[in-house]
Amino acid sequence: MSTQTQTENPAAAPSARTVETKLEVVVIPVSDVERAKRFYGGLGWRLDGDFTSGPDWRAVQMTPPGSQTSVHFGKGITTAAPGSLKGTYLVVDDVVAARAELIAKGADVGEPFHFESIGGKPLPGVDPERRTYFTYATFSDPDGNTWLLQEITTRFPGRGFSGLDLATMTALLRETEMRHGDYERVAPKHHWSDWYAAYMVAREQGRTPEEAVKDAGLHMESVLR
Repeated sequence: MSTQTQTENPAAAPSARTVETKLEVVVIPVSDVERAKRFYGGLGWRLDGDFTSGPDWRAVQMTPPGSQTSVHFGKGITTAAPGSLKGTYLVVDDVVAARAELIAKGADVGEPFHFESIGGKPLPGVDPERRTYFTYATFSDPDGNTWLLQEITTRFPGRGFSGLDLATMTALLRETEMRHGDYERVAPKHHWSDWYAAYMVAREQGRTPEEAVKDAGLHMESVLR
């Protein structure tokens, strides 16, 4: 279980700053690149690139919706056996809804299950109290690589959703300010923070600026009712 009940702070080596080491890519071992590409594309994963170099090397990069980490699969990029990647986490805020959506898109997702306690035994169904980190469901790709959906609704301290660095956050805030100006000129009286939050969350989830504007507008409709 990817849980953490306290923040661990090992002694850091003296330095002027902490060097960021972001997990960007997970490599998936597959036997049929086109089949894997169709499968993950069918789930709504974004195709970022499909690169080849001669007959023996190919790398496809795809990204799950809302994820800051992508996957690579292809030919000549790993010696791991196809299907040997097991239990890689995909975090969702609603396992039941995510499971239904994935099934509709062709994935064979198992029934939800939960743990009675951290390190405890698994039990069928969603957690009765819907505690964050406790409910799961699994599915596999055509090669047998397995994915573990985990429902997280509230993060433990220090485990926030945003991985944006200062420069990226500054740029996003400026973009949000500009886009909000267009909305503000025609919108009824509202609090800017409601629109900003909806826009920035949409952008961080991989939505385009135009899509984020629509998402923020829909959010404001519900707020202003």
